[in-house]
Amino acid sequence: MHHESDRPEEDYPPEERRCFTVFCTLLETIPDLKARLVDSSAEEVLHIGGLIQKGIACARSDDTRGLKGAVLDWIVPKGEALNPPLYRNVKHDRGFHHDRTGFLLCPADYDWADAESLILNALSLPIILTSFLRVKEKLRSGELAFSGDVWPNFLYQGYKADPNDVWVGLFRSAILITAYKFIFTSPSSVENETKATRSGNARIHGMSEVSLSSIAYTATQVLSTPRSFKYLNDKHTDSERFYHSVLDLFEDVEEQKEVLELKAWWDRYSLADARSILAP
Repeated sequence: MHHESDRPEEDYPPEERRCFTVFCTLLETIPDLKARLVDSSAEEVLHIGGLIQKGIACARSDDTRGLKGAVLDWIVPKGEALNPPLYRNVKHDRGFHHDRTGFLLCPADYDWADAESLILNALSLPIILTSFLRVKEKLRSGELAFSGDVWPNFLYQGYKADPNDVWVGLFRSAILITAYKFIFTSPSSVENETKATRSGNARIHGMSEVSLSSIAYTATQVLSTPRSFKYLNDKHTDSERFYHSVLDLFEDVEEQKEVLELKAWWDRYSLADARSILAP
């Protein structure tokens, strides 16, 4: 909050620097917050902090609750039906236990579909079969861990990564764009309605461009939406680690050319509807 420390900023962990940036933004956004914190007792500061944390938790919960049913509709390929179908009130058949959600969650380094083709070639490829035997089963059992620092298929445009260039299509998937519009524009904008039925966060907070942190937040929300991808607990995925891994990539000085191109792409595509809603 104050700048009396002589410790260089780069000496602080990335998570702490991000928290400080968010805090500074909060001070700029909320009138008199800084004065209130400076003039308040320690107990009052804790109370204010608690209220802010409660507001954050409620907003995140609202987003999760809104997305949990919607995402289930978005993952169905156009003109097709899921087999077996996924029901909103049934949870045990989600995540890696269903071919569609499993494919979307599968780390891009692995070929979800190739697991079965390797079985067909078991006699000719015994070594490969041993190495890659049943990717699906290993993901389902947790033997093959889904850590928070890998990129799943659902992040990629067309849900397929380019083995030669990690940036091709990364963070450009239809499901991310749709979820972003759902959260930050309005749920009705997802259906391409000419007028939103309720204000979204973009209008409420005066957003005129996409922030990198909002892309990371949207990706994390899609990953952790309970009723779309089952209830993935810490054994299978770490949402917080995933979120910070995305931001680590966005802040990597060696990746800034690709990051700026990504941000320009998002500004062009995801806020097209939002700008019309924001217009007076």
